[in-house]
Amino acid sequence: MQITNRLKNQHLLWRAGFGPMAENAASLDDISQKKLWELLIKTSAKKPPKIAVANNLVDGLVEGVKDLSMQSQLSKEQKGRVRRQQYRDEIKNMNLMWFSEMVNSEAQLREKMSLFWHNHFSCRVINSFFQQELLHVIRTNALGNFGTLLKEVSKCPSMLQFLNNQQNKKGRPNENFAREVMELFTMGRGNYTEKDIKEAARAFTGWGFNAQGEFVFRENQHDTGNKTVLGKTGNFNGDDVLNILLEQPQTAVFITRKIYKAFVNEEVSDANLQWLSQRFYDNNYDINKLLQDIYTSDWFYTEKNIGNKIKSPIELIAGIRRFLPMELEKDESQLLFQKILGQILFYPPNVAGWPGGKTWIDSSTLMVRLQLPQVLAAKESINVTAKNDDDVNMGMVKEEQLRLNRNKAYVSKGASATIDWIPVNKVFEKTKRENLSEKIADTLLQTGSRVGGTLLNNYIAQDSRENFIKSAVIQLMATPEYQLC
Repeated sequence: MQITNRLKNQHLLWRAGFGPMAENAASLDDISQKKLWELLIKTSAKKPPKIAVANNLVDGLVEGVKDLSMQSQLSKEQKGRVRRQQYRDEIKNMNLMWFSEMVNSEAQLREKMSLFWHNHFSCRVINSFFQQELLHVIRTNALGNFGTLLKEVSKCPSMLQFLNNQQNKKGRPNENFAREVMELFTMGRGNYTEKDIKEAARAFTGWGFNAQGEFVFRENQHDTGNKTVLGKTGNFNGDDVLNILLEQPQTAVFITRKIYKAFVNEEVSDANLQWLSQRFYDNNYDINKLLQDIYTSDWFYTEKNIGNKIKSPIELIAGIRRFLPMELEKDESQLLFQKILGQILFYPPNVAGWPGGKTWIDSSTLMVRLQLPQVLAAKESINVTAKNDDDVNMGMVKEEQLRLNRNKAYVSKGASATIDWIPVNKVFEKTKRENLSEKIADTLLQTGSRVGGTLLNNYIAQDSRENFIKSAVIQLMATPEYQLC
């Protein structure tokens, strides 16, 4: 594989963002990686506006409560169902609003890292206000200090509810929150003992939230006795335990390894990991500096690290939409694609999040992936069945099954889009006709393997230059190679 300047820049945009936009794709032949990285930093520097679907804990239910007051004959179970549906509708709206930011925002680095932390701090609660506040904490701190991010996430009502710390009280400690903070958020399994978990759980007693969805520390529920955590003894509270965890070099190693696997290569270089994690620790967990160490290094742009990563469903759909400016017939169709492909924002499969890698691909999802470009561009239909995953459905199988049955037959014209091909054509306006196939492939694919030019030409419209470009782009996006970045 020839490592061109364009390939390196596309590599950076796919790993640090959601791929190139048609508007800037033509410039990637000439700009340096250093300049492009500086641009990514600059465009992500501002604090993001909150993606808001509910002003407070109860506002999201006001309309539903009004309806219920006029329908007093509804049972308690029916009232609960109406409330849950309203929460789900708000989370769907939040999903589409955030996904739009991933596609359209200049702050590509921030949104890409926010998606990473959304999976790292995996949380699945149906309360839309809780989810909204957690997302804002993540997006605000995505490129800042990991210690600050850890502490703010740990005090989010969504996380405290999901990990049962509302029930963690003096004399009756609940270990769930303390366990996941150690195992999934900081040090990783095998670097602490069961005794450490039990003692840390005592330190987190009294951490909870009130009826307004705000963090509260209930002193009367807090265990004030001495605790011993990772060799340190004292009358620790939750903040003390988080500080102890951040003092452990293993926390820097664990986070760096996870970031390396997500953005560089699932096969981790021990030498690179050692250097990066030590720098991360010495820089007081500065996320931005860690990413700079990765994305400005020579080894990041070597052949073994390019085109080796399977795009997540979110990356795949966002990447197509960034290169092909489009107006969707129904924005909601993106939710169905997320479900079919196995990654619905705000609905991770469990507390460990989406495992990623090869788990994104099976015979069913690969078929949909390969047909997705035609569905969007050619207004075609495909026969698919959305998976009935009770984890994703959050235990509400009966209600969800009704919707699944309606979605079962086809993803049809509601998923189609009107594509603006003008900026796409401009990417290739200086390319000679005989070189178009190769140039389009170089722009869309990150792999050394390619569909043969002769075979590809059999599926490309030859009647005009514009139709040649349209059909070549869609056909190449429908190849297995396009699933990699």
